[in-house]
Amino acid sequence: MNSAGLLVDAFGRIREVVHEAVEGLTDEELAVRIDPDANSIAWLVWHLTRVQDDHLADAFDTDQLWTSDGWADRFGLPFPKRATGYGQTSAQVAEVRAPAELLLGYHDAVHARTEELIRTVTNADLDRIVDTRWDPPVTLGVRLVSVIADDLQHAGQAAYARGVVERRDGT
Repeated sequence: MNSAGLLVDAFGRIREVVHEAVEGLTDEELAVRIDPDANSIAWLVWHLTRVQDDHLADAFDTDQLWTSDGWADRFGLPFPKRATGYGQTSAQVAEVRAPAELLLGYHDAVHARTEELIRTVTNADLDRIVDTRWDPPVTLGVRLVSVIADDLQHAGQAAYARGVVERRDGT
């Protein structure tokens, strides 16, 4: 397996967990917060997808699908279009309400774009500096691993929350 194949596999696993966490849930179930300040499944999936869209668009110097494909308008969230969920308050988390079809539609679009961008990544590409605001500067490889780690963590949280929601509902 080469670098591109490894990355495609990793991002594919994120997509699988996201689908398992979301499919078949109602809007109300997706918005459940297992304690008053917990992140809902809807927020977790929206956030991890926004991070992936934002960070890969930046690393590959392309537009974010959130704005270029109209996802921001479809979601209609009361945040600036650049928002990804970092630093949001509990009240802002509660504002993210979306049906499964919308969450998965956006995630699948970002996943398809991600695959398109990473399919040709070579080992040499992974050393390319993509963010000089950090010391040391961030390489493409580090940025991709960071997104994978963050997304898998949040996808796992969404899957856990789904289990709690289903036990509460008796399903």
